[in-house]
Amino acid sequence: MIVIAIIAILAAILIPNFLHARAESQTSACESNEQQIATAMEEYAVDNHGAYPGGFGASGLTTPYLSFTPTDPVDNAAYTITNTPGSYGAYQVSDSAKHDPTTTRALVKDGTTANCTACTGILYDQNAGIVGN
Repeated sequence: MIVIAIIAILAAILIPNFLHARAESQTSACESNEQQIATAMEEYAVDNHGAYPGGFGASGLTTPYLSFTPTDPVDNAAYTITNTPGSYGAYQVSDSAKHDPTTTRALVKDGTTANCTACTGILYDQNAGIVGN
């Protein structure tokens, strides 16, 4: 009975830590995917006299720019690319905004200089790089 109680206590301590570690790895993978898409966008622009691709999402950036289309590790959704120039630059890559907000606190909130307190989304702005949303 004591052994079972000790195992239950250890499980109660470790399971939340494992869940948080998984959420952190998903956030890190999402950041990496968005940087990969941004690199493909820049490569496309170099090959096309400074013009960025228009009218499609990451699925339109195929070989030689992307060997596969990355998806958000949280829910396997496709990333969205906004190609209309704005305060973020010539393009912005965004996810489905379903991340654990405790894993995005180190990010700067989009359009501000403050860190995220409740951001659930990750954006890649051409001008600023990875930011929270």
